[in-house]
Amino acid sequence: MKKLFFTIIASSALLLAGCNGNKKAQDKNNALADNHIIEPDYKIIQTSEVEWTHLNPKRGDLAPKAGTLWGDRNGTEPTGFLLKPTDGFESPPHIHNVSYRGIVIEGFIHNDDPNATNMWMPGGSFWTQPKGEVHITAAQGSNTLAYIEIEEGPYLVLPEEEHFDSGERPLNVDHSNVVWVEADDLTWVENTTANKETKVAFLWGKPAAKELNGTFLSIPPGFKGKIVTEDSPFRAVVIKGNTNYHEPKTEASTPLTLGSFFSSEKQSYHTISNTTETECIIYIRSLGSYKII
Repeated sequence: MKKLFFTIIASSALLLAGCNGNKKAQDKNNALADNHIIEPDYKIIQTSEVEWTHLNPKRGDLAPKAGTLWGDRNGTEPTGFLLKPTDGFESPPHIHNVSYRGIVIEGFIHNDDPNATNMWMPGGSFWTQPKGEVHITAAQGSNTLAYIEIEEGPYLVLPEEEHFDSGERPLNVDHSNVVWVEADDLTWVENTTANKETKVAFLWGKPAAKELNGTFLSIPPGFKGKIVTEDSPFRAVVIKGNTNYHEPKTEASTPLTLGSFFSSEKQSYHTISNTTETECIIYIRSLGSYKII
């Protein structure tokens, strides 16, 4: 069945009360970031440091390249990796043994039933692919790049004859259909003038219920602040624009281009800034919510 484009609807349960922005709340947040977290835990991988291999070794150079950011797609644990197909790539019909989520970073991706009309998703688009369902993946653009995430491995490419119905249904969300929640409607974002244009989009999971979830964070030009994380694994990938990562002890600035990655394994904070004239969008995978201060 041909996939449909759906608008992401942010549940009212996720639209928390607005920040009051008073000094007491600001002091509390700053204490959380600066005093309660003695040794910030962080890891950075720039796109230029990614090690690329063939996504499907059996097809060699005919397959897209893949670069692991975290986890091990050949192991059994959750994993996130970059996908780099060539311009004009089109896979044969196939299935996967595990379900995955995908986010287009650059170029255009089509992922659908083999008989479906092409629906080219540009950067900032989101899709899901259920395990066992026959589909094709195609790409347009010389620098096409996507981020793929699985909850269990190994990630295998199998022939269409092995198809099965997992009960899951696919989802394609064009970037123009992503619904953004403004800073004023979130307790996650400190209510300051500098943060007024900060936005969050809910992609999957329920942050308010302390569940594993995925969100887009949009930071405006001129922004500099901290992402304060819970005491659990936190993963972030740059999806649009460029940002700078400021190391906790030295404040040394590391530029993060499209596809770059930063993470932490325990309660921590990540200082980032946007010195460009356009917004920067970061995909964040977290358990529960995070704070922007």
